Amino acid sequence: MRKVECANQKKNAAACTCTYLSCERHGICCACIAYHRASDQLPGCLFPPEAEKTYDRSVRNFVRAMTGKT
Repeated sequence: MRKVECANQKKNAAACTCTYLSCERHGICCACIAYHRASDQLPGCLFPPEAEKTYDRSVRNFVRAMTGKT
């Protein structure tokens, strides 16, 4: 597992797989996780590429993407 340093936004952003580049939290992993957790969502970096591109960060969409079940 890749270790991230929350304070190193530029380095983290270079490795981030989230395609929502205009997000103010892009590369600030701890802020991203806190934001999505507060919304009962998961951050985009956990989703497979095709599911991430939908911007649906719901747990339901994550389960669907990972299992193929609706």
